[in-house]
This record gives sequence, structure tokens and C-alpha cells, in this order.
Amino acid sequence: MKKILFILIASILVLAACSSGSKEGKESEGNGKKDPNTITAWAWDPKFNIAALKLAEEKYSGDEEINLDIIESGQPDIVSKLNTGLSSGTMKGMPNLVLIEDYRAQSFLQAYPDAFYDLSDYINPDDFAKYKIESASLDGKIYGLPFDTGVAGLYVRTDMLEEAGFTVEDFTDITWDEFIDMGKEVKEKTGKQMLTVDPNDLGTIRMMIQTAGEWYLKDDGTTPNLAGNEAMADAFRVYKTMLDEGIAGIHSDFSQLLATIGEEKVVTVAQGNWITPSITAEEEQSGKWAVVPIPRLNVPNAVNASNLGGSSFYVLNIDGKEKAAELLSNTFGSSEDFYQDLVSEIGAIGTYIPAAKGEAYKEKVEFFGGQETVADFSEWMEEIPGVNYGMHTYAIEDILVAEMQNYLNGQDIKEVLDNAQKQAEAQLK
Repeated sequence: MKKILFILIASILVLAACSSGSKEGKESEGNGKKDPNTITAWAWDPKFNIAALKLAEEKYSGDEEINLDIIESGQPDIVSKLNTGLSSGTMKGMPNLVLIEDYRAQSFLQAYPDAFYDLSDYINPDDFAKYKIESASLDGKIYGLPFDTGVAGLYVRTDMLEEAGFTVEDFTDITWDEFIDMGKEVKEKTGKQMLTVDPNDLGTIRMMIQTAGEWYLKDDGTTPNLAGNEAMADAFRVYKTMLDEGIAGIHSDFSQLLATIGEEKVVTVAQGNWITPSITAEEEQSGKWAVVPIPRLNVPNAVNASNLGGSSFYVLNIDGKEKAAELLSNTFGSSEDFYQDLVSEIGAIGTYIPAAKGEAYKEKVEFFGGQETVADFSEWMEEIPGVNYGMHTYAIEDILVAEMQNYLNGQDIKEVLDNAQKQAEAQLK
């Protein structure tokens, strides 16, 4: 009887091991416990980020044998799993490669400085947009290999502008105040709102303040920079003016934003270049769009270039780190040909500057009236002011969302930003 019981227990254990789930098995392989040539990556968005990783595995031409095992997870899940795993101090179950949004990178690097592998010897920082290197670095070391750019643009409906008596040139290299003045005329003549904003996501504010080289935090990446921040005050003013003048509408989520484009309710869209596939999906609108540089704030040193979103690849400091770094270096870190395929096959614009001279970057896009949009975005990318996104972008934005409502309801801007500063200082102690 004991022998039979032993056999049953052994059988159950074998079955349990076989059905334990592919994710854990693959993650163990990524740690080098099973197949030393297999590295594991965590990323989100199968049509963009994951597709780019698959292309990297396909185009890898190094001497090392490398097999890439990609585990798809939503960005919130990746953030949660990283925090849970890294805070345990064991590194168990961590991937070799992980995609991290630039706004969140410093929170991981500063909280877990020994968890990430130094990539300084694997890339030439001068080959990448400066603002991306800054967000991926800590204490003089580069821990993230820059991937996609969130370089922003102002997408404009050329036919609607013409109906109102304006040209694309009229909206090129302008301030937000000029945008408002012309926007009032456009709305009066077309009945269309210029753009829409999400009151629970201040991406528009982020784009505005970065044109002036400012951020929610000071250069140290930890001290709140709200009270007395001239760029922040001007951005709030512009935001409120657009709503008060009726040239800006409100959307509550991304799907509603896309609906305003599809239903032709807006004249412009101010977003990161990753919105391009969503705009070009409206095939019947082909030839009716163009892209110009993002407007700048009316403050000293502001430029017509900014960023919204974007992410980079990080290597965990575990077994297999050299292979993971080699894969990144051989593709995302140095291959101009790889970036041509990245643009033509996936539509992803990287931040690798030498790639901009390739043919794929010079392609004329029929949807945008023959404009070389990739080349234009790449040029604007190099002009984006570098800022330290720091550790607390979203924590501070939660405070600003509430204070924005106070400002829209009539509270003085100085009082609003002073209150936000006090809350941020208290919360981030």
C-alpha cells in the first residue's frame, strides 16, 4: 500500500511540474538555470515593443548564440512584478531584459541600484538623443538602452486649416498663444475644436513644460519643482485658456481621443509620434493631414520640441546579463540597417541618431501629403530639452490633476502651485 501511495505522489509531482505554467519555466531559463543561451524579456504591446524585440532576435548577427523568450505583460503588471521581485532582494523570477517607460526608469534605478547591469561599455551615448540617455543613467553610468522616441508633434488637418484661411506654415514653429489666437478663428469658421485634453492625464502639460526644459522635479530628480515654476504656471494658463475659449474639448480615455479623430471633430492632435498608426488607420482621411513641430511655451529658452512617453530596455544584473547586453548592443545599440527595418516593418522610430540618414527615414508618406514624417520627427527629436524625470512623475501628477481643477474653478495660479508644492514635499519625504 505504501509503495502504491509513493507512486501516486510521485506522479502528481511530475504532473504538477509539467503544468506549472510556461511563464515560470521561461523565466527560469532567462536566469540561465536551464538553457544558458536563452534570455527572457518582459514587454508590453505585441504590435510595437514585442514586435521590435522579435525583429532584434531575427536581425542579431553577433558571435554568441542567443535565443530570446518574450513574455507579454501589460505595463502596470510589469511595474508591479518588478517592484515585488526587486523589493524581495532575491532577484528570483526576474527577466534578463525588461522594457521600462522613461518616466518610471529613475524610480527603479534609484530604489534598486544594484539590480541593473551597467550598459556603458555596450553603447556610444553620443549616438542617441541626449534626453533619452539622461533618463536611463544614474551616477554617470548608463543602465538603459534607449528605444522608441516619444518625440511630440502637432498633427494638423490641412483641409480644415485651409477652410479657415490658414496654411500649414502658419502653424509651424509657433507658440501656444499663437495656436490659441489662430484656433479661435479656425473654430469660428469651421465649427471644429482644435484639440481635446484628458483632465485625468496631464500629458499635455508634460509636453508643454519640457519645451522649456522644465519638469515636475528639479535637476536632482527628487525635489518637487512646482511653486515658482514659470513654465508650469504658463502651461496651466495655456491649458485653462484653451478650455475657456472653447477651442479645446475633453476626452476621458484614449478610445475617446481616437473617436474625435475618426469622427473628424478636431483640427489638430498634439501627441507623441506613437499616435501616427492610429491616425493613419483612418484611410479615408489620407492626404488631409500634415505634422508640424509642437508649439512652445511663451517663456525664455523654450523650443519647438518636446516628448511624450517613450521607453528603454534594461538588463537585470543576473546570470545571462552579458548575452542580453550583447543582443541589445548588436541591434538597438549599433545597427543602422536594423533601424531601417524597424521603421519600415513596425513603424517604430528609435532614438539612434545615425539611423536617420537611412532611406527608410526619408520615405515620403502619402497619407501626410508626401511629407517625410520620420525624417522630420528624427530632426525634432535631437532638439528635445533633456530633463530629469526623476522618481515621482506620476505621484506628483496625481496632485496636479486635483490642483488643476482648483485652478480651472478660479483659484489663483500661485496659490495652486504653492499648494501642490506643499503636498508633494509632504508626500515624498
